[in-house]
Amino acid sequence: MKPRQLIPIALIFALALILFFFYEPAAEYKSFHGEVQGTYYNIKYEDRPGRNLEPKILHLLKKFDLSLSVYDSNSIVSKINRNESTRLDKYFKRVFNKAEEIYHLSGGAFDVTVAPIVNAWGFGPDTLSVIDSTLIDSLLQYVGMEKVRIKGNNIFKEDSLIQMNFNAIAQGYSVDIVTEFLDRKGITNYLVEIGGELKAKGINHQGNPWRVGIDKPIDNNMDPGENLQAIVNVSDKSLATSGNYRQFYEKDGVKYVHSINPKTGYPILNRLLSVTVMMHDCISADAFATTFMVMGLEKSIIFLSKHKDIDAYLIYSDEKGEFKTFLTPGMKEIIAEGESM
Repeated sequence: MKPRQLIPIALIFALALILFFFYEPAAEYKSFHGEVQGTYYNIKYEDRPGRNLEPKILHLLKKFDLSLSVYDSNSIVSKINRNESTRLDKYFKRVFNKAEEIYHLSGGAFDVTVAPIVNAWGFGPDTLSVIDSTLIDSLLQYVGMEKVRIKGNNIFKEDSLIQMNFNAIAQGYSVDIVTEFLDRKGITNYLVEIGGELKAKGINHQGNPWRVGIDKPIDNNMDPGENLQAIVNVSDKSLATSGNYRQFYEKDGVKYVHSINPKTGYPILNRLLSVTVMMHDCISADAFATTFMVMGLEKSIIFLSKHKDIDAYLIYSDEKGEFKTFLTPGMKEIIAEGESM
């Protein structure tokens, strides 16, 4: 009788081993937020219980800052701007190459070497200069990505006074860095937002596409999501927005916006108020959002008609000062609420 009694015990033990090795607890949605790169971040993702990816993500963003932040004096770009010897890392080379690509595609509308002029206008790490046409003309000679090149792990500038500022593209790339990390960890549902630039993948905790707001471009609309132009459903895409309703200042009754035309050296003045770009990667979406702000409404629409891989939501003012919108077909498809014409 005893051998027969051992059979069910053995089966129970085997089943217990199978459950131990193959049972996975139900996944749960996690979220964390805070400040980084002088802005905020908001990350939500679905993962198994007991795993905390926040420390590793923050470590990645810190390494990223040490490469591309002009506000960190120890970063690679800061050392290059001071003409100090430094070796380039993979982050710097990736952003530089993408910036160079869009510089040529845009006919120079996107140019990271506009840094000296951005600084002079008070939109960089330096204090505001006394601006006049003589100063702008003197600085324009140092603008142009054809004056900078990478060879191996080193960078070469035609003139020591050439400087670079990657703020118009780096934030989008930081989103890509985080989402690529989540992809490697097997995360299939997430929303990563850093400073308003974002990428969404899969579905939210309700089983629906991620819902994201596009802010109305009115002056001092400083709190994202407080005053929305539209709400869109996003999945497996990146969104980046550029506008002049948050970063500006007024002096002697004149409003100066942070978008600088690299060809003229002056803040842009056109009817385009805000641009939201949707693409697969956030680094490209971020750069093109700035590019279109510089191009203006008409040139942006023409450019979009020739580049069907880029979707955009343009908000502009008409002759009466009223808000109008232009949407590419891809943007119209994801509108959940708000203006879609």
